[in-house]
Amino acid sequence: MRHTIFNTPVLKAVLRVISLLFIKSLGWKTIGPLPVASKYIIIVAPHTSNWDLFYGAIVALALNLDANFMAKKELFRWPFGPLMEWLGGVPIDRTSSGHTVEQVVRRFKEKESFVLAIAPEGTRRKVKYWKSGFYHIAESARVPILLGFLDYARKTGGAGPLIMPTGDIDHDMQIISAFYSQITGKHDDKKSPVAIFHKT
Repeated sequence: MRHTIFNTPVLKAVLRVISLLFIKSLGWKTIGPLPVASKYIIIVAPHTSNWDLFYGAIVALALNLDANFMAKKELFRWPFGPLMEWLGGVPIDRTSSGHTVEQVVRRFKEKESFVLAIAPEGTRRKVKYWKSGFYHIAESARVPILLGFLDYARKTGGAGPLIMPTGDIDHDMQIISAFYSQITGKHDDKKSPVAIFHKT
């Protein structure tokens, strides 16, 4: 198992304590627990502010979430490669966007344990629709989707329902949309609608 910021011995425990102290001092609380599944995708929404990275990181550490994220392979060149991998980065060749799903599905199949964090909006700006990549990855890899969230109105963050893709993307997205309709982002006017969904 490769070591990342989320699973390095001793450091993991220290960072968890620091995160719990941060959360308490900021008046936030975490909601969990995480699923027992060894493989799943966690989507994190809504993404409306740079602050999402800070709160998302301390919530993840507080919950003992050992997550990975996708990044273009160029970011893994020396001297930044080791740092990117330690932060949980997974290099992806994006020269052909149609191959991204296949690359990540292969990673899921190769690993005994693998959790991938994805922000479906792809940006903190308001967009017309979510990107559908996370759903297609989960469906092809046969792994569930955990609905992660940061709710600034209630000052809570953590793990919501675990959804197993049925293949009926419209039906599944209605369930996901209903959940996130109750979540308030940092800048809620920038919150992207889940229901207007890009299927390609």
